[in-house]
Parts: sequence; C-alpha cells; structure tokens
Amino acid sequence: MKFWLFIDKVIDVTASSMGKVGWLLVLYCTFFGVSDVFMRYVLNSPSLWISSTLQVAMVLMACVGGAYALNENAFVKLDLFYANFSPRKKAICDIITVVYSFMFLGVLVWKGWQAGMMSLKMNQVTPTAIPIPIYPLKIFIPIAAGVVLLVVIKKLVRDIHTVITYDRQPHEKLSYDPNEAKSPPGGGT
Repeated sequence: MKFWLFIDKVIDVTASSMGKVGWLLVLYCTFFGVSDVFMRYVLNSPSLWISSTLQVAMVLMACVGGAYALNENAFVKLDLFYANFSPRKKAICDIITVVYSFMFLGVLVWKGWQAGMMSLKMNQVTPTAIPIPIYPLKIFIPIAAGVVLLVVIKKLVRDIHTVITYDRQPHEKLSYDPNEAKSPPGGGT
C-alpha cells in the first residue's frame, strides 16, 4: 500500500508540474500573441516566427493541460444523472467507461510515438521563413498522453477501492435537517 501511495504522489506531482508548465504557456501565448498583433497592425512589421511558435505552444498547452485537468477533476461531466449517484455508483460508471479512455490513450501513445520518431528521422521543421523544429513537439505528444494514462490508472485504482470499501465507509447524510441550514448571506434571521 505504501508503494501505491508513493506512485499516487508521483503522478500527482507530475500532473501538477504539467499544469504549471501550461500556466507558463498561457502567459507566453498571451504576451507574444499581443506582441504579434501590435507588430503586424501598428508597426506594420509582422514577425516571421511568433505565429509558428504560438501554434506549437498551443499544442503543448493542450498536452499538458489534459493531464492536469483530469487529475484535478476539471473536465466537464454530464451531471444530469451522474451528480445524483452515490460515490459507489459513480465509481462503477467510471470503471465501465475507463475502457474508452484506455483505447483512445493507447492509440494516441502508439501512433503518436510512431509519428514522433518519423518526424525525428526526417528532422521535420516548419515550412516557414524561419524553420522551427517540429519533432520535439511530436515526440512530446505521446509522452503527455502517457502521463494522462497514468492519471487514468490512478483514478481507476481509486474507483476500484471505492467500489470495494464503500459499504464499510460511513454513508453521506441524505436526509434534510433544518437545524443544519445555513443562514442567508448578510447574516439575516
């Protein structure tokens, strides 16, 4: 169990680090996106490299943001039915649907790695006035998908644990107790 807690922590730290990288990429895209517009339309001197690097940064943002968002439960879910489920039923639904996540991420890692290695062999660069290497980005896509896969596995282990141990855990209070009602904002009576 201690080993799994260590692995769980490593996955959390990795996903959190990817989120911080995503935050820096947002700042990069904001600063250079505004700079590019200013240079192009105010100074009438467009940049040769900013738009290409912004495209690369946005792909990287999607890669690192996926692992962070999944780890932090920040993805939008269809809560029409799911929100009313008990934690055990939610875990069962997640266990059933994790198969699709494994299939998608497996293909993304497999084909992404092939594309990255092909790009590296060809020394692929952008077809612009200033050639920017593309192969590091293509290699990073399956690596980021691998991190997302680790987060999915971590969540699967937690869901299995919830299904197995939920009946032994104290249940949430489902009945309404008027004595526990919070006072309205502003401290009214």
